[in-house]
Amino acid sequence: MAGFATAPATLANLAHLTPRPIKGLFGDNYLSLADMDFTQQFLPEVYEKEIERYGNRTITGFLRMVGAEMPMASDQVVWSEQGRLHIAYDNVTTQAAANQTISLPDATTSPDGKAPLLGPNMTIVLAKGNITAKAFVKGIVTPQVGTNVTYDIVVYDTANGQLPTGLHTQTAVSTFVYGSEYGKGSSLAGNSVDASFTTFSNKPIILRDKYAVNGSDVAQIGWVEVTTEIGTGGYLWYLKSEHESRIRFEDYLEMSMVEATDAQSAITDASGATIAGMQGLFDALETRGLVFNDANFDGPTSPTAGLGAFDTILQELDKQGAIEENMMFLDRSTSLEIDNMLAQQNSYGTGGTSYGVFENSEEMALNLGFSGFRRGSYDFYKTDWKYLNDSTTRGLISDISGVIVPAGTSTVYDQQLGQNISRPFLHIRYRASEADDRRLKSWVTGSVGGNYTSDEDAMNVHFLSERTLCTQAANNFVLLKNTIAPA
Repeated sequence: MAGFATAPATLANLAHLTPRPIKGLFGDNYLSLADMDFTQQFLPEVYEKEIERYGNRTITGFLRMVGAEMPMASDQVVWSEQGRLHIAYDNVTTQAAANQTISLPDATTSPDGKAPLLGPNMTIVLAKGNITAKAFVKGIVTPQVGTNVTYDIVVYDTANGQLPTGLHTQTAVSTFVYGSEYGKGSSLAGNSVDASFTTFSNKPIILRDKYAVNGSDVAQIGWVEVTTEIGTGGYLWYLKSEHESRIRFEDYLEMSMVEATDAQSAITDASGATIAGMQGLFDALETRGLVFNDANFDGPTSPTAGLGAFDTILQELDKQGAIEENMMFLDRSTSLEIDNMLAQQNSYGTGGTSYGVFENSEEMALNLGFSGFRRGSYDFYKTDWKYLNDSTTRGLISDISGVIVPAGTSTVYDQQLGQNISRPFLHIRYRASEADDRRLKSWVTGSVGGNYTSDEDAMNVHFLSERTLCTQAANNFVLLKNTIAPA
């Protein structure tokens, strides 16, 4: 039977239009927001600017301050570092007094796989604690292969030519060569010493990222004006997201150089490609640098305790390259400890800092966020490292409190160029040739935004970089590490 599925609206069933016996305002006399499709009845007061609740969120800048970027055209970069100039050992074994012999590990048992360089007629200093003796090396006893090399010695400064009591039957005795002595008309008897060097290498890693947005959203205008870290902005949200993808990728470029480590086991990605890793800054300093644990420069026990801890670092730098200018990148806590340490000193470091790294300009150093001070023969330029403070990066954990990086350049032998070259102690090498520059590539695919590379109704912004880190002369770097769990 034909008819309406439901009764049509009439005056009879529209209760809110039924006349009432008295005048008055009733809720059903008005349209309700619940009956409307609008989300809001009145125009809101909209703040059109984003609030920068986290300030400038990027953490890049560390490598730009301390290093440089240079191209490379190989799968790895190889460099050689000079060895020590003088001959010294800290693993000498002495025998009983009457034997007048000392021993060193041979090439098969020494940590570096090299034979000891002591030879006849060399003059040496032997020490254990504060007990020392000077001795003449008479010659080499036939070495016992796989164990040690034994030397006959005669001590200069004892009447019987034997080692003093404190040096009898000892291990881990320290010794260094201070010269030689020959009789009249004698022939050369000592060893010929070749220059020593150590070869290091690192390989690049490939980093990639992508930002994708469909064509409809590209054409969508929002009511909040977005602003990028470089000052550009507008009402198109994809501009903000694309920019943030870019700066996040640039952060990853730096963070990878700091955090990366070599893969110790076989790793492949979903496509079967090999993932090998690389040696980043922290890993390099853990294996080749100076690691100073649980630094406390505040001096809570006495005014000089903090300074004494700092001087311990200086004493170790003296044993290395003694590079006079150094940059300190610290977390907030350690930076404040250094400030307190300096405040305890009267007119500490005034007039002594050279600011050579900053073209001898204290103003330039301050503008870049550095403060300088001098201790002994060293200049230090201190700044807070945002990477160690940000709660979404190293500020989330507390095992590393800072790094000390030597300023200036080092001279090394580049095997690819076949010559000595000067390079910053810390620098980036990125893959590049005449065919392709992979320092930081960016390209767009899709059919949106003026690019018509496919029929996909989207804009895909791609980012790629292939790079590695060279940490040269790592023995002059200091990693400040925390081993005590926070309370």
